[in-house]
Amino acid sequence: MREPDFEIDGWCLEDGEAYHADAPETFWIPERDRRESLEAGDHAKLIFCINVDNADGNVSFERMWVLVRERTSDGYLGVLNNEPDTVAENDEFWLGTELPFSAKHVIAIDERDATTTALALDEPRTRWPS
Repeated sequence: MREPDFEIDGWCLEDGEAYHADAPETFWIPERDRRESLEAGDHAKLIFCINVDNADGNVSFERMWVLVRERTSDGYLGVLNNEPDTVAENDEFWLGTELPFSAKHVIAIDERDATTTALALDEPRTRWPS
């Protein structure tokens, strides 16, 4: 399964491990083994690089929560659980959009509970292309 691509999708994910390596004292991320052991219902915070067309420039960065739906051979498949601030509601990238990600993208984790575990079973608003 391919990762989101800025040129194809209009957005992509930033490498949280690279941010941490550049500033280990000020940019903390969870331990790798925890980032590699997420389960359905956990929330993972990721950094999104989004193509925007506004007076401030053409690129915006947003930290948003993704609800983990399942593990894949490359990492995870989840759904966006935030509404992006920098783009208007649309059918391609909004709350409920399915997306793949991996442990290197995770910058924070919020543990699952019964409600989020049940939400992980819901059908996504938009499926990620195979």
